[in-house]
Amino acid sequence: MNQSIKIKKDWTKAEVISLMTKPFNDLIFLAQQVHRENFDPNIVQLSTLMNIKTGGCPEDCAYCPQSAHYDAGVNAEKLLEVDAVLEQAKAAKESGATRFCMGAAWRQPKQRDLEKVITMVEAVKKTGMETCVTLGMLEKGQAQELKSAGLDYYNHNLDSSPEFYSKIISTRDYQERLDTIEHVRAAGINVCCGGIIGMGEEENDRAGLLMSLANMDVQPESVPINMLVQVEGTPLDKTEDVDPIDFVRVIASARIMMPASYVRLSAGRSEMTQEMQALCLLAGANSIFYGEKLLTTNNPQLVEDQKLFERLGVQSSQH
Repeated sequence: MNQSIKIKKDWTKAEVISLMTKPFNDLIFLAQQVHRENFDPNIVQLSTLMNIKTGGCPEDCAYCPQSAHYDAGVNAEKLLEVDAVLEQAKAAKESGATRFCMGAAWRQPKQRDLEKVITMVEAVKKTGMETCVTLGMLEKGQAQELKSAGLDYYNHNLDSSPEFYSKIISTRDYQERLDTIEHVRAAGINVCCGGIIGMGEEENDRAGLLMSLANMDVQPESVPINMLVQVEGTPLDKTEDVDPIDFVRVIASARIMMPASYVRLSAGRSEMTQEMQALCLLAGANSIFYGEKLLTTNNPQLVEDQKLFERLGVQSSQH
């Protein structure tokens, strides 16, 4: 990676919209140039995500089937035992994943639950994999405890722009999300932070999301860009599908604005054609979530990913 990379952190909304709306070929060309300056263009990092605690979340995020506010067919379950998690982590490593992410549907972890998650982090670390958790909001002390356990990454997405956010979530405000990210950063944990495209937001909101991410004091090391997976029973079911080219534009813009970050294709890949995914990789995405499940929604199975990688001459990273 180019160590002398210059990172811009004073993006304006007008600049981001101008970037996102460039002629498609020019945008992709620029994104691919930035990508090649900082990464091997034919290497993709593999992460896998396991739900360690499903459903029953008190938040009302309009896209989420795990919210207790909606009847989306997801039953609330208890936090899994460490042995079950470790078994999945080992299987993920054998399949080529270098990072194991654990997700729990909480507003914020209780101390007794956090202690169990810390045991999981310590166990997964011993396999040699990188560890990531997403547990909702964190206090400063909780972030420090996770750091002491050896946690590598904490995921906490901004979801959308500050303006659009209040239209999809009422139980937590945007600043609370930023506060959690600050606590994670202060503890010395890498930040995984992105958003969701296709929730009915405007181009202006997509620009606002990218601007919020890119203008952080330290840009997130990992930026997951999710495409909304519509789930029956949630308020965003039947939302108009996002235009595939518009989605690729967001990926390309994220790559240009956050040149040193891993840009990850996350939820929604099972709704994407292989050609759309190939365009996303061309636009600078260099990380994916793979496996049979991504939280509660379907995700392409590993064999499909391997077929795509083979067609493209892409390899998974072994770091």
